[in-house]
Amino acid sequence: MDTYSLLREFADSWMLLALFIFFVGMILWVFRPGGTKSYEDQRNIPFRHEDKPAPRRVGADTKEG
Repeated sequence: MDTYSLLREFADSWMLLALFIFFVGMILWVFRPGGTKSYEDQRNIPFRHEDKPAPRRVGADTKEG
């Protein structure tokens, strides 16, 4: 069996299953009960500071730590 056929057979069977399980896992991770609080800040980004630019934070451009 040549390499292409072997890889094609693997991609058509096990890799498809692995990627589907990964996809379902990511969907469950995003919609988990505790996920709402962690995504609350990110989902409001477009609605912040509608009338003026955001104020510049001290240390935002430098790496501190």
